[in-house]
Amino acid sequence: MAVLLVLYLVLVVRYGVILLVSGSGVGAAMAIALFVLSAIAAWALLRELWFGVQTQRLVRLLEAEGGLPVDDLPHRASGRPLRDAADEEFPQYKAEVESAPESWRAWFRLGLAYDASGDRRRARHAMREAIKLHRAHPAPSR
Repeated sequence: MAVLLVLYLVLVVRYGVILLVSGSGVGAAMAIALFVLSAIAAWALLRELWFGVQTQRLVRLLEAEGGLPVDDLPHRASGRPLRDAADEEFPQYKAEVESAPESWRAWFRLGLAYDASGDRRRARHAMREAIKLHRAHPAPSR
């Protein structure tokens, strides 16, 4: 998808240049709008890619420490965990964050629990908090 978006952005910027050099005022206004929208789309794409890189780095760190939760939940045919089973395990991860709110590991595991429960918005928020805390305290303290 990222490659397709980049291809789309290249085509949109190219079309914007064509409009800009057309010499018409309306064409120039449309070209500027295309450039602005392309810049916003590129920023969003880069932000999401950087989020993925950072979360993958934290996964590797937790995996090396043996701190990743064991995925023993029952799964659907699609591979997603059954929500009821994930919801049963959720309180332990929430309690871990409440007892150690400065721990990026606890926040990361909470993000995984939110994701397993189907709450992607809160999962991303918890992962971003984990990234922020890890950036502030990168030392491997437990």
